[in-house]
Amino acid sequence: MRWWCWAATVTSAIGRMWRAGSGMPHISANELKTKGVAAIEAALAGHAEAIVSVRGKDRFVLMDMAHYHHLRECELDAALAQTRADLAAGRFVQESAEAHVARLDKLA
Repeated sequence: MRWWCWAATVTSAIGRMWRAGSGMPHISANELKTKGVAAIEAALAGHAEAIVSVRGKDRFVLMDMAHYHHLRECELDAALAQTRADLAAGRFVQESAEAHVARLDKLA
């Protein structure tokens, strides 16, 4: 396939992937199967995330690694903030490892 044909095909695919009002491009599982990484790159061009639909239902979200690492960092920051809030509010138990295991055994 000549490069301009490929570019037109990818541009057409991007148009089909974009659903009005969703704000996020969509890729069907079939498009992903036939176009592979080119479909992913096209969908993520200018967008942080893209949705993969399987049989018409949204099933997966694609993102580049930098965006994934950013989200993971945000999760860790939120967990740290929650832990600090719990400590400040006195929602913690100070005990030995043996006492901790015994307490957990009682919960099970």
